[in-house]
Amino acid sequence: MDVHKLFEIMVKHNASDLHIKAGQPPVFRMQGSLSRMQNQAPLSGEDTQRLLLPLLNEDQQETLQERGNVDFAYSLPGVGRFRCNIFMQRGALSAAIRKVNLHIPHYEELNLPSAVGQLAQFEQGLVLIGGVTGSGKSTTLASILNEINAHRRCHILTIEDPIEYLFQDNKAIINQREIGIDVMDFDDALRSAVRQDPDVMLVGEMRDAETFETALTASETGHLVFGTIHSSGAAQTIGRLLDLFPESKHDQIRTSLAFNMRAIMNQKLLKGAQKDHPRVPALELMFNTPMVKKLLQDGEDAKLHEAIKADKEYGCQTFNVALSDLFRRKLISKDTAVRASPNAEELRMTMSGISTSDGGGLM
Repeated sequence: MDVHKLFEIMVKHNASDLHIKAGQPPVFRMQGSLSRMQNQAPLSGEDTQRLLLPLLNEDQQETLQERGNVDFAYSLPGVGRFRCNIFMQRGALSAAIRKVNLHIPHYEELNLPSAVGQLAQFEQGLVLIGGVTGSGKSTTLASILNEINAHRRCHILTIEDPIEYLFQDNKAIINQREIGIDVMDFDDALRSAVRQDPDVMLVGEMRDAETFETALTASETGHLVFGTIHSSGAAQTIGRLLDLFPESKHDQIRTSLAFNMRAIMNQKLLKGAQKDHPRVPALELMFNTPMVKKLLQDGEDAKLHEAIKADKEYGCQTFNVALSDLFRRKLISKDTAVRASPNAEELRMTMSGISTSDGGGLM
């Protein structure tokens, strides 16, 4: 067996990732879980070398020897494109290989709320998408960007690590820059981004003050900017952003967010209850409504949850509303909904048809 055959198996069985290491048969990630290849003996160190070295050119082999790991993209005609990381462990070669998706699902396919479509309608400002690793942020972002691609004549520039979806130019032109392949590092990509005439930017994770300030400045100067952050809710997202800066700058950052932030979305990826929908996203959506804007300026982040509940006519929704809706549509089980809820008792009341606070009296 060669590695090309393993790539074909990935595509055939819709596996997102392939792991190759000595002492194990090839391991595939399918629907979020790892599955060892059946009827295949564990690989030896010689086997992993035989499988992986043919993927590398001379420069990549040199990088692997010098650094102990190498990142690269690999295209197999008629099969697909793959993002590969080959590295040394315990004296043998290992690899983590991800399939780059060519099909970009629409909102309906992902069971996203219709209000997500509003994110593609903005022409300027900052949109943040929060969630843990593996929560489906990249897929949701790809869906939003492809909607812009289908309807707006503009330049979309993405900075990704790694590229997970390949876009095809439609009304827009799209340039995708992959860290380690198209540009040396994230800082270089970010510094040069505004000189590349983008209308829409995906700048990746808000990992430090420089990244966030660059994204915020770009949103202030007429760009629509999308970024991701590891957070579990709107209030925590604001807190995480402020923590990047000294307290002396917090008022300035709050003012800029109040005027330039368009929406904060937080996402969880849940086990589905239907065979056709093995994983289902649940979203908290907070748009920058007048109430949200005032709370941001006044530093009353603790009240943002109630504002989201009160501003549902703007498209805002809490996690519990999302979970209740997914349960009502039989897309997730009741147990899954309750485990994912930030307030399980409130969710049980919502599922039972008992109204909770409408958020009145915030101001």
